[in-house]
Amino acid sequence: MNNSMPQLNLPHYDFRLQVIDDSLKIFDPIRRKFVAATPEEWVRQNFLQFLIRERQFPAGRTKIEQSISAHGRSRRCDAVIYSRNLRAVAIVECKAPSVAIRQATFDQIAMYNSALQAGFLLVSNGLEHYCAQIDFVKRSYSFLPEIPAYAQLVGPDALSEHDRSD
Repeated sequence: MNNSMPQLNLPHYDFRLQVIDDSLKIFDPIRRKFVAATPEEWVRQNFLQFLIRERQFPAGRTKIEQSISAHGRSRRCDAVIYSRNLRAVAIVECKAPSVAIRQATFDQIAMYNSALQAGFLLVSNGLEHYCAQIDFVKRSYSFLPEIPAYAQLVGPDALSEHDRSD
């Protein structure tokens, strides 16, 4: 791990880091390019690796900085994870480790979800991680004690061979 990057409450993952034009960049394997290694990006890269490696979320069904229209304004979700039939399963919102997760963070991701209608909202600042399950019928949500595996979010019958091997 690079000493300039903060230690997170996630497993250690190796990343390709390099200085380009006097700026530290991190290689994003999903977008297949180097991006600015900001504290928020560091959390996003680590959290997504956690979801992919530890919770078997399919990298091939993950869209970074997904553009959406919510409440008449253009917005960008940090990441959206889709099912094989391209339905949004989960929205991911990441903050820098120095940013406390507050109600405003959940309001932000809930606004994104008004457009996407995902069943799960994942929030992390690299130190604290939350997963809320949405009940659209009851118009409520509940926090899960941990972030479930992808198969638990979509159900085993919804997984294709591609999802299992991503």
